[in-house]
Amino acid sequence: MDIKRTLALLLLSIAFPALAQDAYPSKQLTLVVPFAAGSGTDSVARIVAQRLGERLKQPVIVDNRAGANGQIAAEAVVKSKPDGYTLFMTTNTTHSANPSLYKSLRYDPIKDFTPIARTGELGFAVVVNNDLPVKTMKELIDYAKANPGKLSYGTPNSTSLVATETIKSEAKIDIVGVPYKSSPNALQDLIGNQIQIYVVDFGSGGAMMKGNRVRTLAVTPARGSKIFAGVPPVGATLPGFDLTSWNGVFGPAGLPKEIADKLLTEINAVLADHEVQDKLAAVGFDVWPSKDSAEFATYVNDQLALWTRLIKATKIQPE
Repeated sequence: MDIKRTLALLLLSIAFPALAQDAYPSKQLTLVVPFAAGSGTDSVARIVAQRLGERLKQPVIVDNRAGANGQIAAEAVVKSKPDGYTLFMTTNTTHSANPSLYKSLRYDPIKDFTPIARTGELGFAVVVNNDLPVKTMKELIDYAKANPGKLSYGTPNSTSLVATETIKSEAKIDIVGVPYKSSPNALQDLIGNQIQIYVVDFGSGGAMMKGNRVRTLAVTPARGSKIFAGVPPVGATLPGFDLTSWNGVFGPAGLPKEIADKLLTEINAVLADHEVQDKLAAVGFDVWPSKDSAEFATYVNDQLALWTRLIKATKIQPE
């Protein structure tokens, strides 16, 4: 009898974790996004969330918490329960740049999060108001040199800020930064000529770029862009310039491995879907999934080191 009871208990101990894992998720998931609706990351999040919800058989709701360069959203996720029901789709803004852009943060990009999956990267482009009499990066630089302090640029996120400040430093031009809460707001002010220059992501700016509502001068990745194949890279004018924005999904620290692994498997399955890839490409997003969470964790650490060097090189003073 004792042997039978021991075997029964052993079988139960094996079965319960499996049952617990199979039970996840049993309710709605929230995917927190640190930028406003209409931004590039928001567009990617909504495409991924819809298909992920279908695979998990539970709704995945996008929760936009814009402000403070992603800090508001990051802090909310850190404070959430690590049960797999609150996830964070974010970028280099919160996890690579903010540690050097602010004197203090109320979150640690490494210790306070569980890396789940890298999803890909979002290209950026240098665009200007159509009334500005320039058509190339060289012409923009020459015009800025001839009109020091008279041009302004928008900075709703770290990529826009660091990219523009790097251009400013390398080209030795005097242009004025104007902070924005969201990319759509900066884009509208660019069209209205409240600012003249903006390094915009393909997601929020692609339609305006293709519709010639703004003038596109260059793309930020050194390899160029398949989406805007005829547009030269900034590096053609400023050799060595190469910048893009990565995107990935995290949970709060302490997320159980079995839940993180399940989410990784399902997110990668979503990203492997050709229809999803086409939708993401339409918003300027290049799918580039990590093979596992460990690879993504290493990538996040490496990107933090890279962005720290970039920001120090541009001498951006932390707030």
